[in-house]
Amino acid sequence: MAKKKNKKAKDKSGPVTGEFIAPIDDQDSVIEDLPKQEEFWRPPVRFGSIPVEKEPLGWDRRKGFRKLFPSVMLPTQVVDRVEFGHPDLEPNRLFWGDNLHVMRQLPSQSIDLIYIDPPFFSGRNYNVIFGDQNELRSFSDIWEGGMPGYLIWLNARLYEMKRLLKKTGSIYVHCDWHASHYIKVEMDKIFGYNSLRNEIVWRYRRWTAASRTYQRMHDILFWYSKNKQYKFNKQYEPFSEKTSIAPYKRKVEGGRSVQDKTQLMDRDPKKGVAMHDVWNIPFIHPIAKERIGYPTQKPESLIERAIFGHTDVNDVVADFFCGGGTTPAVAQRLGRRWIACDQSRVAVAITADRITRLVEDRTGKVFPVPDFTIEHWGVYEAARLSKSPPDQFREFVLRAFGARPDDSQPGIHGTKGAVPVWVGQPNQRKGVTAKDVQDFANGVRKTVRYQQDNLRDGIMLAWAFRQDAVKAAGKLRQLENTDLNFIRLEQVRIDSPRFRENVTGLSTAHADYDNFLTFVQPPKVEVGWEKLSAHNYIFDVSDTVILNSGAKIINVQWDFSYSGHFSSTPGYSFIRTKKKEPALQAEYEFSMMGKFSIACKVQDDAGGEGMWTGKIEVI
Repeated sequence: MAKKKNKKAKDKSGPVTGEFIAPIDDQDSVIEDLPKQEEFWRPPVRFGSIPVEKEPLGWDRRKGFRKLFPSVMLPTQVVDRVEFGHPDLEPNRLFWGDNLHVMRQLPSQSIDLIYIDPPFFSGRNYNVIFGDQNELRSFSDIWEGGMPGYLIWLNARLYEMKRLLKKTGSIYVHCDWHASHYIKVEMDKIFGYNSLRNEIVWRYRRWTAASRTYQRMHDILFWYSKNKQYKFNKQYEPFSEKTSIAPYKRKVEGGRSVQDKTQLMDRDPKKGVAMHDVWNIPFIHPIAKERIGYPTQKPESLIERAIFGHTDVNDVVADFFCGGGTTPAVAQRLGRRWIACDQSRVAVAITADRITRLVEDRTGKVFPVPDFTIEHWGVYEAARLSKSPPDQFREFVLRAFGARPDDSQPGIHGTKGAVPVWVGQPNQRKGVTAKDVQDFANGVRKTVRYQQDNLRDGIMLAWAFRQDAVKAAGKLRQLENTDLNFIRLEQVRIDSPRFRENVTGLSTAHADYDNFLTFVQPPKVEVGWEKLSAHNYIFDVSDTVILNSGAKIINVQWDFSYSGHFSSTPGYSFIRTKKKEPALQAEYEFSMMGKFSIACKVQDDAGGEGMWTGKIEVI
């Protein structure tokens, strides 16, 4: 049974709840070359001087995509670790945050297969599924400038995915008619036109549409490999008496091609015929067990084909637009390792819940199951951060501020360039005091740079500064005109725009960067209930208090058989009203009388998540 891990595991257990994972070294100076394709993109001489765009949209020859999307090297916050009884195995990883920056902090050549189903270029309203503020901001940014803006946004991410793939790795990009032709041209530039292995048509059936066009019944999946030596496990489809893939040879009879049932094909009849590039897979049935409630969910059987085709057990599968978690769920079920990411806090909550429920149904039946961590990048839980040990808190704050941890000098915690930096207490209620100011100033005076180069600046970082601390810093600076003993101390609140400027930089024109490095509070969840009949009850979370300014409830999850960990009851993970608003009430019928433990999780659209637990006696 899954359980939350509250203390450090030994040896190879990896990160635990409350820890922060520092970003890998910045790779601004390392730009991976695009594939050499001079002949393919050679300008047509006979037409004169015709410009040919042989580089992907958004590419800069010196900085790559980092000119438009600068690096933001923030740590990830491990907010949870769900354990399945094998702590020595390296955990799978589920991220909430901007996938471009998450990918930039993952090691190169570490993934065997990437499957992505990015937002289609079909309009903002269609793609906004969960309604998070982060999701809304990102989609608004994606469509700024039309198709070129969309392609630039996607290209920067495809480029990082190529870096992450192993030499034998493959990538699947799922798209539709709105942008598939444009995406292929850009992928030809990033991966190489000769790296396209298949254009796969996913054919499905749907209801008749009242439209003056032919009925659209397919999506496109582009399969590119990173190199010529790629992993490919051949798959087969069963023979069919009703189609051209029957096990018999064919003959001409009466001017028509027919099956010759006296002669079998030169194939193994048990295997069937090699799978072709048109995949007939139906949509998920409305009442199917795998359906979790949002409109763009893809069938598990579709993802299975990609995973079976290009990975073996324990290979790594990644999905950086994971939505409701279909890719990691299938990878988990098939014994693959996985990495998943989404910009929606609700999507991450649903994915975590889906994986937990899946594993609990199968734990120990097939193979040992690794734990998985839930990690936040760019938006952090302030309450959890304030409870972390002082050394972890200091390291997080210093790295987020762009400073380097360095405790070699008493009273100083790090440096930003040549400037000493001091960090306050994790507890948000403990403001910086005048004594803290004096102690830090004395530490600055003892530095070599102060004594030799006359550098007198210092930076103090904390949740809050008491009035006496502000006055003490002011008095130190007033000495500048009368006494060489002066010190210039800048006091910066951790949750202030001034702190954030050091992360994102003032020069960037990317509006979405303004939202990086923000702190959220969990909702205070309140649950009431009322008996409707016999074993039937209705539960309500309308009295829940949202602590994040301007935020509102965006999703509610229910676990009506809570046993010390949260695993939502099927059908109660993503509930919407007829107006497609989050349902604040849930009706549930218990199977028998008795005492039941229940739990409720609430997510708000700023990224906060809170949980309530309680007991009810059904009589």
